[in-house]
Amino acid sequence: MDIQISNEGTDDAVPIHEVTAKAFLNAPHADHTEQFIVDALRRHGALTISQIAKVGGEIIGHVAISPVILSSGETGWFGLGPISVLPEYQRRGVGSQLMKSSLAALEAIGAAGCVLLGDPDYYGRFGFKAVDGLVYPGVPAEYFQAFSFSGEFPQGEVSYHEAFSAQG
Repeated sequence: MDIQISNEGTDDAVPIHEVTAKAFLNAPHADHTEQFIVDALRRHGALTISQIAKVGGEIIGHVAISPVILSSGETGWFGLGPISVLPEYQRRGVGSQLMKSSLAALEAIGAAGCVLLGDPDYYGRFGFKAVDGLVYPGVPAEYFQAFSFSGEFPQGEVSYHEAFSAQG
């Protein structure tokens, strides 16, 4: 399967919305607002990185990265998510390619690091880990993970963009 990863284009918003909705439709821990979050991040100009995966010209995956706020005042940190892959393409390396490409793009812009909420077994493969003292309130600590380009991790509470409360 030949997967092409590129930045979101001007005509990609609707297909990204559809891919994201389908990707999370049967996800057990999803609140099924992920597509609305991506739309709201785009409207607010908060999609720092928005990459798509295509096969045969069809968008089959997407990753969104947006700035986060740290209570410690540290800057240069971003939140990865949602990351979406159409169900029929899941477990075929699409998400891994999106992860690697988006982290490389973050490093290229001089980011300090990235946080996400997700499965430690999956995201640990990319260097993400739970960090003592770096918290996202209301979730089990092992599922909130960080990746640092320098090996240094901030302390404090993380807040995501207001778009993460989008409902439709």
